[in-house]
Amino acid sequence: MPRGASPKREREYRELETKFKKEGRYKGRQKEVAARIVNKQRRKAGETKAQRKSSSKAKTRTKTTRRRSTRTTSRSRPRSRSQSRSSRSR
Repeated sequence: MPRGASPKREREYRELETKFKKEGRYKGRQKEVAARIVNKQRRKAGETKAQRKSSSKAKTRTKTTRRRSTRTTSRSRPRSRSQSRSSRSR
């Protein structure tokens, strides 16, 4: 586990590793797979340095996208499924 991992993540890592050994999954790669799973969870939760840096950039991009999407000028009705199918078959 990385040095910055919390006790909770270290516990999850150990539990996954023992679970995989007990079930006989990922023979010889239990530690690697457990570490990958825990690191993926840490990334999603924003607990890694890279995630913290990029999360602020992602937020600004989302705000910009929202502003653009609200500026629609024409509002057309969405096609129903039957209409879209018939136009494809032609």
